Amino acid sequence: MRPFEALLASATFVIAGLLPAAPEEPAHVTFSPAPPGSAVQSQLVYLNGEAMHGQWRAVASKKLVGSANGNSFYQWYLSIYAIDEATYRLKFQSPADGGPLAVVTQAGGAKLWFPVQQLRIVGAAELMQPATQQLVVQSHEMAADCGASTVAVLTVNAAGQVVPAVSVRNGCELNASIVHGSNGDAIALSGPYYGPNAPLCCPTKTHASATLRYADGKWSVRPSYFSLFAGRFPPN
Repeated sequence: MRPFEALLASATFVIAGLLPAAPEEPAHVTFSPAPPGSAVQSQLVYLNGEAMHGQWRAVASKKLVGSANGNSFYQWYLSIYAIDEATYRLKFQSPADGGPLAVVTQAGGAKLWFPVQQLRIVGAAELMQPATQQLVVQSHEMAADCGASTVAVLTVNAAGQVVPAVSVRNGCELNASIVHGSNGDAIALSGPYYGPNAPLCCPTKTHASATLRYADGKWSVRPSYFSLFAGRFPPN
């Protein structure tokens, strides 16, 4: 079994245990086109609800763009596919279609490529309404300093396009996890908190925690330690 197929099979097994009522994924699926580079994570997500036509799959992958002095530099990709019988067809890819990832470029003639990136699929969560999921991803990009981290929630609009429902950014670091509760799902956030005039070297609060939640048609981060961008990715 090839590495990507093994990753897909593993992800399907885990998610099947979490969503027993959802329709099963076809036994043999293909991706059109295949994710760039090497697949690192694969996540089944029901962006249109728990029906076969609502079945999507997100893939985090990375491709080597350069290396020097023992360091490797990668372009990361977030590819989101919708099922069409036994084929997953690409509907969205970052950075080609926008955030949360930027295009990695070489710094002049130097053996350096920026921004240095990381991407993690946090998971799928019912954040906005029952039985319909959104995709949660976490990314980090840096150049000369510690950079910034973004947690993004992706959904589909009425036209079937993958769009950001909300994103949250923080300097240096921001970690996310999905919290399942009786009043719906939410996202637990943690990272350093920077007051209005605090430099990146010296956070106002080293370890801060907040909750990202959707209620009454609005997104909120409480306490408001981290910057929220409703309906869009953070500006570059």
